[in-house]
Amino acid sequence: MIRSFFLFVLIAAAVLAAVTLAEYQGRVSVDWQGWRIDMSVGILVLLVALVVIVAVAISRFWGAIRRAPGSFLDMRRASRRDRGYKALTQGMVAVAAGDVGEARRSARKADALLDDPPLTMLLSAQAAQLGGEEAAARRYFEAMLDHPDTAFLGVRGLLMQAIKGGDKVEALRLAERAYKLRPETGWVVDQLFELQVESGLWSDANEVIASAIRRKTLPASKARRQRAAVLVEHSRVAEADGDADTAFSRAGEAHNLDPTLVPATLSLARLYKARDRASKAERLVEEAWARAPNPELAAMYGQIITNTDPLARVKKFQRLFSFRPDHPESHIALAEISLVARLWGEARKHLKAAAGKSPTARVCRLMAELDESENGDMESSRKWLARATTAAPDEAWVCGDCGAVAGAWTALCGNCGSFGSLAWKAPPRAVRLAPPDTAVRSKPVALPAGPKSGVPATTGKDTGNTKAR
Repeated sequence: MIRSFFLFVLIAAAVLAAVTLAEYQGRVSVDWQGWRIDMSVGILVLLVALVVIVAVAISRFWGAIRRAPGSFLDMRRASRRDRGYKALTQGMVAVAAGDVGEARRSARKADALLDDPPLTMLLSAQAAQLGGEEAAARRYFEAMLDHPDTAFLGVRGLLMQAIKGGDKVEALRLAERAYKLRPETGWVVDQLFELQVESGLWSDANEVIASAIRRKTLPASKARRQRAAVLVEHSRVAEADGDADTAFSRAGEAHNLDPTLVPATLSLARLYKARDRASKAERLVEEAWARAPNPELAAMYGQIITNTDPLARVKKFQRLFSFRPDHPESHIALAEISLVARLWGEARKHLKAAAGKSPTARVCRLMAELDESENGDMESSRKWLARATTAAPDEAWVCGDCGAVAGAWTALCGNCGSFGSLAWKAPPRAVRLAPPDTAVRSKPVALPAGPKSGVPATTGKDTGNTKAR
């Protein structure tokens, strides 16, 4: 559009000049070296225009001759660069396809054509890795560290090699270096965080996840729960080291980040109790119970209550019961404390309410204890214990990745090592497979029960960590 406008203006100017010359005719005389030349003004203008055109043409032709060698070299370099990039692309495709020979040929060709080692070293390293030449690949990755443009790729390659080789110390060092180069890259944050928690570096992991939250590198809800789990572990380590202030601070942060995380509530309540703030600890447990009753919360509630009178403790647990009177765990907690107080009728009433039509293994065991303690009815007690072996398993800390059951919550699964995978739920029922030559299926075998609630156990012992088969 702009070019058309300027062309129109130029044509208009030429027409205007021609009209002006036609209207105002005149003659021009030139005397030079005995020569006299007479011509009209229009002819003079035409001659001047021709001279200018010829001069411009000669100038451009001379410039083209002078630039010819450089242009030829530029064309050769451009062609070489295009062929180099094509070889680089073909090499990347070959690596993705697993074609070792083609990847190596393309890497050599790209290196020769582009003459730019930082650009081709990654392809060469990947081709070496594809061919199983880890030492050669390592040399390429290390060479990439010397160039700012490829340093991050070099660190990444070395990091992947360290992880593959099982060298966690070197992997952690390289992950920290990658994080310094690209702290906003999601996979770097994830990898560094994973290595830190595996190494028990809870303070460092807390800093990394806090930075990820600020930078919005990870989803906020996921990052907050991960950080809360890290803070719980950091609090436990500080408490074990005798640093009560740090332990209390980290437990408080964890609870504020994720009030639904039961281990955070338990840690904070225990530390409040240690600071002679039992009333605050009670309120924490009561608030958590209102959200989601849990036998570990009931156990902590029983530890917080300093009154040793059985009836007074029952009355205290009736207050806890009032926060979720419809939940089976509330009935179980009140039944257990009533058993200790020898309030048989109260205990039986709540156990029946908790049992419903399908009592869990823990309810069956408590019913067995009640029949034995109240009436000395060993036959009924044995029936309840037999029923417990086939009853639905009690809820416990179950790993969502491998299905293993843990006796206590930890940030890392003790079986598969995954982070933040333990959740309070009913584990899968273990089933004994029948011999291949029979069609008879064995009875399901219930997994061990989870931890008991707020009173000392009177039957059975904690079975510890159990894996779901």
